[in-house]
Amino acid sequence: MTSPAWLTTARWSRQALRDYLVANAIAGTVATRRQDSLAKYQRMAAGDPQCLFGLTFVRAWTFADVLAEMSRRCGVNPDPAVRSGPDYIDPELTVGRLSAMAVRLGEVASVRGTILMGTGHPAGLLAIHAPLSRRLRAAGCRVLTPAVEWLGQPGLEDDTESGELRYLDRVAVVSRNAGLAHTHAPRAMQAMLAALGDTTEPMPDLVIADHGFAGAAGAAGLPVVGFADCNDPALFAGEAEGTIDVAVPLDDNVQPLLYEPVTAFLVAEAGL
Repeated sequence: MTSPAWLTTARWSRQALRDYLVANAIAGTVATRRQDSLAKYQRMAAGDPQCLFGLTFVRAWTFADVLAEMSRRCGVNPDPAVRSGPDYIDPELTVGRLSAMAVRLGEVASVRGTILMGTGHPAGLLAIHAPLSRRLRAAGCRVLTPAVEWLGQPGLEDDTESGELRYLDRVAVVSRNAGLAHTHAPRAMQAMLAALGDTTEPMPDLVIADHGFAGAAGAAGLPVVGFADCNDPALFAGEAEGTIDVAVPLDDNVQPLLYEPVTAFLVAEAGL
């Protein structure tokens, strides 16, 4: 674990960020296992709801299509015969998509737009979402909190018990048994959007999210930027089809404090 001195500075080079991502396994060789990634690509191609994140696709994605797209957008090995070991995320692609995400953040901040945020990996990615929420609100944006009383029931996705929607720093998360839940399901975001539709509130100008929170928003036609690991192909396929604006490839489950440079880079690039 390394924490470079430039973490507290306003600007730094893309190369410095790239080196940091690799050194801390946020990109480069990551903890995600190759066999898990390939299994998820196969499941997405088969239409498994747990791997679709609430998205529907125009094209019929085969396993070969998914693997090829993940190689282009994430940097994984395109050879299907490589079936074990740690997976790989190209750090140049990570930095490039972070820059693209920062452009969208800067645009919405410049008009003091409305934003919706949510994460299915609160034990990791909330470390990025929460400070972004605070920065965007300081810039004059409204971060919406619809459906605060929503209670989810067991479904067909990866949720095995009821959960409730909660907001931490105005970032939506699912809570179960007084804890923060890991979920890939789209139902919480679907409930959030339905609640907005029942009010006079406008739909958000931008959604910043991951997993099912991002997929459901993209499926509803909203502009979405967010994060995805190399074993989560749906958001990258959505980006290929235009339903997701920006999918940033990174390991989505490292120690939260390690994401600080990612947040700092986004804040600086977006002018927040």
